[in-house]
Amino acid sequence: MKNRIIYSLSVVLFLLLVSISCKKSVGAGPERKVSDGSTIIETGELAAINSISFVIPRYGRHWYQMKVIGLLNHGEIVKKGDSIAQLDPADINKFILDQESNLETQLAVLEKLYVEQENREQESESRIRNEMASFDLKKIELEASRFESERLRRIKELEFEQAKINLEKEKRIYELNKVINANDLKIQEIRVEQIRKEIENAKNLLPALTLRTPVSGVFQIEFNRQGTTRSLYKIGDNIYAGNNLANVPELEFMKVNTQVNETDFLKIGVNQKVAVRLDALPKVVFEGEVAYIGKLCRLKDPKSRQRVFDVEVRILKPDERLKPGMTVSCEFI
Repeated sequence: MKNRIIYSLSVVLFLLLVSISCKKSVGAGPERKVSDGSTIIETGELAAINSISFVIPRYGRHWYQMKVIGLLNHGEIVKKGDSIAQLDPADINKFILDQESNLETQLAVLEKLYVEQENREQESESRIRNEMASFDLKKIELEASRFESERLRRIKELEFEQAKINLEKEKRIYELNKVINANDLKIQEIRVEQIRKEIENAKNLLPALTLRTPVSGVFQIEFNRQGTTRSLYKIGDNIYAGNNLANVPELEFMKVNTQVNETDFLKIGVNQKVAVRLDALPKVVFEGEVAYIGKLCRLKDPKSRQRVFDVEVRILKPDERLKPGMTVSCEFI
């Protein structure tokens, strides 16, 4: 009888242990779990809502690549207005010096043109006065020859016509030269003004070679993809126009890029509250809400058959402990 009681107690104890171990194993998945049908937990990665990219522009018509001569350390915290990089102004300064020398030459050419045109104009006016005097003389001679023979009057008429033609010719030359001179002056003045404008534009580029951040955040250098080795940009590297030198994500406003399983897609909605926990601080809860739910379902990764929807969670309050790239868990309440 005693042995039977001991046996029964052993069986009951065994069943209790099995029941407890089964309860502990339910919902213990590493990435996703659903507890009592009301909570969904997914992993995600922190990112900045606002991130500024420093894409190198083309500086004028001449400079499509620039040399980096100053650069902050990767990961350094910056404030709004801080300088984060310095590009080499040597080529632009050389261009300014060359153009200033060219400007002096072209100004001398313009001054010479003024003097030459004034001299030619005076010479042309002198020839016109001479032809007018000859015209008046031939006119007087023609009038005086009315009492002369027919042959002499005919000669005086021809001389008068020739004087008239010469006078008209000099007047036409004078007017044509005025137009030509005005065009030559205009071309040279435009050339001078063009050089002045290029010098001014080049000088205006110099302050832009110091890159400053318009927001506060963390300075992140981009990878240099021009060489054979993939490394971060550094001092001494050349960077082409259109390439991104660095980024500054604004740390004040953060978000979480995560996803939900297709079976949970209808269980969440925009503005739904989310409890966000850093893997580094699992006991601290950061308040968030769903800001965006993807419209397309995709494979979680190429090797997985699990399908998910992309979800963006906005952190409601800024916190210095939140940094881009950190892994978090999102509890959709």
